[in-house]
Amino acid sequence: MFLQHMMGILYHPKDEWGMIRKEHYSTFHVFLAQISILAAIPAVSLFIGTTQIGWSIAGSEYVRLETMSAFMAGVAFYFAMWFAVGVIAYAIHWMEKTYGGNVSFDECLVLTTFTATPLFLSGLAGLYPMLWFNVIVGMIALCYTVYLLYTGVPIIMQIPEERGFFFSTSILTVGLCVLVGLIATTVVLWGTFVPLSYTS
Repeated sequence: MFLQHMMGILYHPKDEWGMIRKEHYSTFHVFLAQISILAAIPAVSLFIGTTQIGWSIAGSEYVRLETMSAFMAGVAFYFAMWFAVGVIAYAIHWMEKTYGGNVSFDECLVLTTFTATPLFLSGLAGLYPMLWFNVIVGMIALCYTVYLLYTGVPIIMQIPEERGFFFSTSILTVGLCVLVGLIATTVVLWGTFVPLSYTS
């Protein structure tokens, strides 16, 4: 059922949001059956791409990571995505009454997970870790994620579209803050506590 919703949310989001709203997914189910799989897509793709192909900015010189170094970075990235989804879902649940929403944390987590699906799927670009290619794929996924957010919030949170617009904007702000925080934390960790090791 989750796979059907995941494909539906990409092709006909408004109709699919309505179908998702009628079902109930527990927090436990979302984390173990959905986020655990989705978060593995970019983590595994980047592990393969950075160890087998190598990272490149312009496509001329490729730099590969050592297997253990890439593995540790992949595991950290995997759980960082769990943390990011949980934080954003909590923020949505905390803010919802301000905008007239009254749903459980489970629904907030479902909204966050399905909204972020394009970003998770864009992680497949990590199999070919060339900077310009990953940036383009990431930007396309981000744009569609924003679209899913603005269409999904009024339906899942059961609020008017006018309030949904402002609520979605608040959620987007939180999401960007979480993203910047994760990037900053990653830079600090890779530069001090968990330095990356290169093979070439």
